[in-house]
Amino acid sequence: MTVKIQPVILSGGVGSRLWPLSRANYPKQLLDLVEENSSMIQETAKRVGDSAHYLPPVIICNEEHRFTIAAQLQDIGITPSAQVLEPFGRNTAPAAAVAAHLAVQSDPETILLLLPADHYIKDIKGFTDLAQKGSQLAKEGHLITFGITPRSPETGYGYIKAGQTVGEGHKVSQFREKPDLKTAKSYLAEGGYYWNSGIFMFRADTLLKEMREYCPEIVNHAQIALQHGTHDLDFIRLDTTSFERCPSDSLDYAVMEHTQHAAVIPADIGWNDIGSWASLWDIAEKSSEGNASVGDAHLHDSQNTYAHATHRMVAAVGVKDLVIVETKDVVLVADKAQSENVKKIVQDLQKQGRSEHIAHPREYRPWGFFESIEMGEKHQVKHLCVNPGSKLSLQMHY
Repeated sequence: MTVKIQPVILSGGVGSRLWPLSRANYPKQLLDLVEENSSMIQETAKRVGDSAHYLPPVIICNEEHRFTIAAQLQDIGITPSAQVLEPFGRNTAPAAAVAAHLAVQSDPETILLLLPADHYIKDIKGFTDLAQKGSQLAKEGHLITFGITPRSPETGYGYIKAGQTVGEGHKVSQFREKPDLKTAKSYLAEGGYYWNSGIFMFRADTLLKEMREYCPEIVNHAQIALQHGTHDLDFIRLDTTSFERCPSDSLDYAVMEHTQHAAVIPADIGWNDIGSWASLWDIAEKSSEGNASVGDAHLHDSQNTYAHATHRMVAAVGVKDLVIVETKDVVLVADKAQSENVKKIVQDLQKQGRSEHIAHPREYRPWGFFESIEMGEKHQVKHLCVNPGSKLSLQMHY
């Protein structure tokens, strides 16, 4: 029997490993990184857009991104059942608690499907089939995580060890932290290990029950933040003071690693978390030399390189295993094997008080966008683009 599932799309990350394209004010889930003219969050919403299987999604996002996300969803004809605004990020456990508290207001047995907004899944039908299988286990009181069938001894993901069979899945025997290469190889040799996808499913009342046992502070403050929140246009603003009291923790650490009801469903659906430039190269269409490029990029006598040009031509000769990313104000060159460490540059920029990790030269607003063309001691020239039917306030500058 088909079960209507409530998708909850989590859009709180900043994607620092995909800098300089992804920045705090316009992170990777808002960008067209995989599909042309379709952002990551649009692809995620379309993935659960089949009304025969899913209810309209709940979006939980940073309040700074609210208008952009609303506009992007409107562009693809999807109206969320709710768009909840976090005043600041508190990781996935508080977001899950808010979603569960919101769901029990209408039906305590609502089946929630928690989805990061920035993942790629190739096999959409396979994913929907797995979600239906998961919903049956969730109805019985299991907390489901989807374990990705490993393709290689990956050291960038946590692992899940499957235990005895239960329904269409397995009880979780153990969660394992990101391993070194030797340990990852041993997992694949032994079998029964899966990558932790960060996609979860459970009944709303079951999650709240487990959270009250293992992380009561989170579940209580999340409830108060929702109760004391305000409705602003189509948005639900969480109460800042209450939400600030929520400990920042992931759902894995706060609940899944402690509960006796965790189950894993193996998933071979062409999943990728698009967590780094190497991840994008991994799923991109490549030349015979293993090169992948976006924009006006020219690679000569080069191998296994990813080049992304946004404003100018990028040319490379005789290089191998590189990531080259050009934006209007930044050029990044990195060893592809070190692309996970791009976030270290972002951390350095934060310490130096710079702004390149926060915003692009083009900044988006509810009415359109603006970018500075020329800045002098006593003048500034800006390019403004106002969306049809939109307006902005009059301003005076001295």
